[in-house]
Amino acid sequence: MQPSASVRMIVAGLLTGLLAACGTSSGADHRAEPGPGTDLAAAEGVRWKTCAPQVPGQPSADALTWQCGVLRVPLDHTEPDGTQIGLAMIRTRATDSGHRLGSLLFNFGGPGGSGVDTLPSAAHLFETLRTRYDLVSFDPRGVGASEGVHCLNDRRLDAWFAADNTPDTPAEEKAYLGGVKDFNAACEKNSGPVLPYVGTRDAARDMDLMRAALGDERLHYFGISYGTELGGVYAHLFPKKVGRAVLDSAVDPTLDATHRSLAQAEGFQLALENYAKDCAARGEACPLGEDPDEAVKKVAALVERLDQHPLPGIGKRRLTQALATSGIAQALYSQDFWPILSEALEEANTDDGRTLMALGDALNGRDPDGTYSTLQASFTAIGCADSSERPTAADVREVLPKFRKASPAFGEFMAWSLVSCTDWPVRGESRTADVSAKGADPILVVGTTNDPATPFEGTERMVAELGEDVGHQLTNEGEGHGAYTGGSSCVREVVDAYLFEGTTPPKGKTCR
Repeated sequence: MQPSASVRMIVAGLLTGLLAACGTSSGADHRAEPGPGTDLAAAEGVRWKTCAPQVPGQPSADALTWQCGVLRVPLDHTEPDGTQIGLAMIRTRATDSGHRLGSLLFNFGGPGGSGVDTLPSAAHLFETLRTRYDLVSFDPRGVGASEGVHCLNDRRLDAWFAADNTPDTPAEEKAYLGGVKDFNAACEKNSGPVLPYVGTRDAARDMDLMRAALGDERLHYFGISYGTELGGVYAHLFPKKVGRAVLDSAVDPTLDATHRSLAQAEGFQLALENYAKDCAARGEACPLGEDPDEAVKKVAALVERLDQHPLPGIGKRRLTQALATSGIAQALYSQDFWPILSEALEEANTDDGRTLMALGDALNGRDPDGTYSTLQASFTAIGCADSSERPTAADVREVLPKFRKASPAFGEFMAWSLVSCTDWPVRGESRTADVSAKGADPILVVGTTNDPATPFEGTERMVAELGEDVGHQLTNEGEGHGAYTGGSSCVREVVDAYLFEGTTPPKGKTCR
C-alpha cells in the first residue's frame, strides 16, 4: 500500500539531505586558483527550450512558463579544452520585464539536491521575486541530470538504507563497515571518472560560467542550507562578481566534519524536544502523552524497539530502526511537518510503519515507485571530495560518548555516519570551507534560532568569515530549516528589500 497523498507531497517537496558528515570546502590541486571571473564573451550559451516539469501534488506547470537547457562546462576547470560535461538548468522568466534585474540562481541544498526538480515545486514561494528576476536553478555536477553519481541499484539501495547503522556489537560493526566499503566501491565502479571533480569549488566555478551564459555581469544568488556554503565559496573565488546574494540557513564554515555532525546532533535533539513540547501541549491529541520529557523517551523507546523488531511498512518492506530514525529526522526539518510526525508515531503505536517509512524514503531520495534519485550518492561524493577527513571506526568509538550526550535520539546514527568517506576512492581537499570574500558587495545571511540541520551559530560564523562589511545578518526567531520559506512575513520583507533595492538590514535585526 502506498503512503497517503499528503505524505507524497512531502516526499516531492523536501529540499535537503540530513547529514554533513563530509560536507566541507573543496579545492584539490587539480583545480585552478581563484580568478576574477569569466568574461561574458567566453561563455558558451545555454540552448533553452520550452519544457513542462511535473510537480507531484501540485497542478502541472504551464509549459510556456518553463525553459530547460544544458550548459557545457569542462570536467576539469584547469583543462578548459578537455572533456566536457553537461549541466542541466531550468528557468522561468521575470513577469515584469520592464523592471527586470537579471537572473536569480538558486541552490536548494544537500549537497546532492536537484535544482531542476525543486525549483518548479518551490517557485510559488518566490513569486514576488519572480516579478523582477528570472528564477533559475540547476543540477550541480554529480547530481541528477548533470553527470549524477550512481552507486548501488534500487534493490540494493533498499537494503542499504534499511540496514543497521548504529552497530552495537563487533559483528554488527563489521557488517556496517563492510556495507560502507561496498557502497563506496560501487560509486567508484559506476561513476569513477567524475568523482574527483564534483567538489564545491568545481560547482562554484560552474556557477560563474552560468552567470556569464545568462548574460549577467554579476551573480545574483539564493542559497539554502548547503547552498550557503556553495555561495560562500563562490564569493571567495569571485568576490568582484558577487551581486545580491542571500544565504539562508547557513552552514558553519569553521567546523570540520566531526564537529559539524556533532552540532547537527544537538540541533535535531533540540528540534525533537521542541516538537515533544508542542505535541504534549495538545493534550489527548498527542500520541506521546502530555509530558514532554516522557514523549521524547517514548520516541527513543520506539526507535530502540525497531532495532530488533521492525514494523510492517510500505509494500513488502519493513520499517527498521535506520528508516525510522531517518523519517523522524526528516519531519523535524519544518514545524509544518510536525502533525505528519504525530500521525506517523500514532500509526507506529498500532504496528503500522507506512507514514514513518515514507518520511524516511523522502530523506533517502526514494520515489513511491521504488526508484531512487542520485540524492544520497551525490551527497556522499560531494562531501568526500570536499573533506580531507577520513575517520576510522576507532575514531568513531572515541567520539561516541559526546554524540550520545548531544543527542540520545540521533547521536549514534550521526557518529557512525562519519566513516562514510573512510574508504572513498578520491582524496578530499580540506577540513573547513574558505568563504572569506574581501571586496565583495554585501551578502545577506539569514539564520533561524532553532534550525535543526544548520544550527544558528553557523549563521553568526558565516557572517564573520565572509569578512567585515560583506556579511550582514538577519535573525529569525523560530523553528525549522529555511527562513524565507518558513512563513515569516518579516523575513520575506527584509530579503525582498535587499534583493530588489540592495538594502541591508540594520545590525541586530531580528524577526519574531
